Amino acid sequence: MADDLLVIIPTRGRPQAVPEIVQAWDDTGATADLLFAVDTDDPELAAYKKCAAVLKGDGRVRFTFGKRRRLVGTLNAQAVKAAKTYRYLAFLGDDHRPRVADQPWDERIRICLSGGPGIVYGNDLLQGEAMATAVAMTSDIVSTLGYMAPPAMVHLCVDLVWVAWGKGMERITYLDDMVIEHLHPAAQKAAVDAGYEECNSPEQVSSDSAAYYDYRDNGGLEADLEKLRKLVEEVS
Repeated sequence: MADDLLVIIPTRGRPQAVPEIVQAWDDTGATADLLFAVDTDDPELAAYKKCAAVLKGDGRVRFTFGKRRRLVGTLNAQAVKAAKTYRYLAFLGDDHRPRVADQPWDERIRICLSGGPGIVYGNDLLQGEAMATAVAMTSDIVSTLGYMAPPAMVHLCVDLVWVAWGKGMERITYLDDMVIEHLHPAAQKAAVDAGYEECNSPEQVSSDSAAYYDYRDNGGLEADLEKLRKLVEEVS
């Protein structure tokens, strides 16, 4: 369904992920729109553009090429724009893969979110219920807050924020049998590359952790939850 569910995938240095993700869409029968957000300074830019050319005829798939904002900045830039036209928005990393189940995973997302503002996530086979490493939400959450993830963070800890939003709103669903596998080095499912080295460096871990705790403990989270609870009340 047009303008229904958009999955945003910020990606860098991994053009080989594009056909694998599109294949996962085919394998699972997904109909959600798919947006790959690529940096114009990516060393693999030519390969990404080749993927875009190959997939030009696939109505589900789009590419955007823009200046580097890192994961959270790129996700927010695309989500805020998309919230104007899409009812639901989702984030997957370029190392996530939806897996085949009895019912298409994107249809389950639509069903879970059809009742109003909320958040849903599945089992990544690594963090499970503890962290929403891939997530979907109603677009009115993004419109209300002005972002899909707190902009003080760069890459890490946003999955904890999404769980906190959902729990604080009392509008969160975890689907253990909806598998969106996280092919991460921590699970021995991928080799460490430049992207993993950058986002998991001691400096990035320290910076994002500090930003997360500041957001959680010094009023940022509560301010956002106040807005989200008001949103729920308005549409109930």
